[in-house]
Amino acid sequence: MLVHFNLARRAFWVSAMALTVGITACQLPASRPPSAASPPAGSADPVVVLNGAGATFPAPLYQRWFSEYSQRHPEVRPSYQPIGSDAGVQQFVTGTVDFGASDVGMTSEEVAQVKRGVLFVPMTAGSIVLGYNLPDVKQGLKLSREAYTGIFLGEITNWNDPKIAQTNPGVGLPNQAINVVYRADGSGTTAIFTQHLSAINPRWENGPSSGTSIEWPVGTGTKGNEGVTAQILLTEGAIGYIEYVYAKQNKIATAALENRAGSYIEANPESTTKALAEVELPDSFLGFVPDPEGAQSYPIVTYTWLLAYQKYDDPEKAKALANLLKWGLTEGQKYSEELGYIPLSPALVTRVEAAVEKLTQ
Repeated sequence: MLVHFNLARRAFWVSAMALTVGITACQLPASRPPSAASPPAGSADPVVVLNGAGATFPAPLYQRWFSEYSQRHPEVRPSYQPIGSDAGVQQFVTGTVDFGASDVGMTSEEVAQVKRGVLFVPMTAGSIVLGYNLPDVKQGLKLSREAYTGIFLGEITNWNDPKIAQTNPGVGLPNQAINVVYRADGSGTTAIFTQHLSAINPRWENGPSSGTSIEWPVGTGTKGNEGVTAQILLTEGAIGYIEYVYAKQNKIATAALENRAGSYIEANPESTTKALAEVELPDSFLGFVPDPEGAQSYPIVTYTWLLAYQKYDDPEKAKALANLLKWGLTEGQKYSEELGYIPLSPALVTRVEAAVEKLTQ
């Protein structure tokens, strides 16, 4: 079904800081907005500065893209601040950035505030995984829909609970408390995850419900996919929801989740691609599938969107952004697959390129 929605102690502190550095090292560093639009050394061409901010879900890819692109096109200097979908949308609405990024697009009320118009540009896709920290269970954990919803509802509080044990025969589940980790900031990752929980369990739909920010029944909150990643790595017994690439880069164990067909599926490019095949993006390019069908489909997937204005006061900036986006949609897609995201289909790329071309008209 395709839907649309509007969406410590000093020693610990030192360890956390060291870990944060380690996680950052797994990605390219967040690019900083340039202080001035001065040309690079040896170049006579003026520099077009493109500042963006938003979702942490695609941040490793965007940072890779912008680094590669600026090496090929030194006359364009793009930067990206991964501050979360909500904050990115807010900056986009107020016009303090040249582009935003969100895993859930924008609400109709937010779109109405943007007098220059909004173009939603799907750039890549991926999955949201449940990463966990159990030293004696490195991989292979299976979680039923009842189990993982129960964990985040605070109804299942121990790792050897019968509802977990029954789907993991022979696995040495510890008699240990479950430490839930969630996003404390306004997050598209949260919106996608909670939309899925609402779709599969009425207790969640009628309780915490879905959104970029919700009242979590249990757990510890932190900011960004990188924050949840760090907390999982630091906390034995932890479980949290993160984008697949963060788990892959940081070697975090992830659970196989029961899908709509009753199969236990691990997140990987194949299972995510099968799930995304159900999403037929409309003319707006915004579309979601909260509980995909298919025996081999991973159950929590999404596209992620770059937010562009339909009109720019500076035609050179519009041209530079259009060229950057077209590069990301074509040559840049190879980095999607390399990092662990899902490249866009050729048919979708053709559609989106045509929309991006209008930025220069």
